[in-house]
Amino acid sequence: MKKNLVLIGLSGCGKSTIGKRLARRLRMPLLDTDAMIEARTGRSIPQIFAEEGESGFRDIETACAKDAAAREGSVISTGGGMILRKENMEELARNGLILFIDRHPSRILRSTTLGDRPLVQNDKDKLFRLYADRISLYRRYADVTVPNHGGPRTLKNRILLILRHYRRIANA
Repeated sequence: MKKNLVLIGLSGCGKSTIGKRLARRLRMPLLDTDAMIEARTGRSIPQIFAEEGESGFRDIETACAKDAAAREGSVISTGGGMILRKENMEELARNGLILFIDRHPSRILRSTTLGDRPLVQNDKDKLFRLYADRISLYRRYADVTVPNHGGPRTLKNRILLILRHYRRIANA
């Protein structure tokens, strides 16, 4: 059985919120790759983007993905663009079950502000373009796709059901 639970999806889809709840429920540590990036660099993600551009940010993100993937028994919440580098996803999949939290941008916009997200920065159309550009990658790398159309409790319960099913298959 894979030891980590890795959450992928568009910025604002609920990865951080669900990750915290799952980690608490499953008594597993939570690794948030965006927080790891900020701790490693001593800078905020918007600062990194401003100073090093997206490419520099992605290099740091890849290093943090490798660090997170090397851990065992963790819930890993990733940044929305983690799927842009195949090496990130190969590392995370080696020791993790990949769950794609699929939330349509129209639902994200109802519950999330975008000002602190460097690739979107309050540009609602950009969020829709990112979703269209990335949806095939999220689906390609996901072991399981979990639609997020309800609140965090509904999503958490769906993920827990998926985990129980997955453990039964893995132990058979």
